[in-house]
Amino acid sequence: MERNPWKTKKINPIYENPWIKVEHHEIINPAGNDGIYGKVHFKNRAMGIIPIDENGNTWLIGQYRYTLDEYTWEIPMGGGPMAEDNLESAKRELKEETGLQAEKWTEIMKIHTSNSVTDEVGFVYLAEELTQGDTDFEETEILKIKKLQFTEVLEMVMNGEITDAISIAGILKAARILNL
Repeated sequence: MERNPWKTKKINPIYENPWIKVEHHEIINPAGNDGIYGKVHFKNRAMGIIPIDENGNTWLIGQYRYTLDEYTWEIPMGGGPMAEDNLESAKRELKEETGLQAEKWTEIMKIHTSNSVTDEVGFVYLAEELTQGDTDFEETEILKIKKLQFTEVLEMVMNGEITDAISIAGILKAARILNL
């Protein structure tokens, strides 16, 4: 383990809502000089799921992302409360966004999404042995669901059509696991 070279002098809360907290930190940097740091603290973990059926198909979710002012295609994902088991959060998110349930679950990745400004941590699961049910979208979600061959989704990553960091990392890791 490396020693933490940063020293925190003062933390000022700036803004808070049910999902995030923004803080202004006064610090002493590794060179021993005064400095500042902004931190976005996430109150949930990010859960990404890559469902794979027996024919090599997977599902993507399309939605308009307010913060980007863009429409994006992503793996099914959502927030998992800190007090909830990661796998239970992933199961709930997959069901909500696709209607799918899986018998076999494999955690394939832990990811820090933007560790220079946030403490957000995400987990990606491979979900297999699928059965289809009904979706249960949240009120903020107007989602499109697209079923594609996993190899097509991998090509979307390589062509820059999928830009979400958790989706890209999860798809590339799954491709390696699936030997594609």
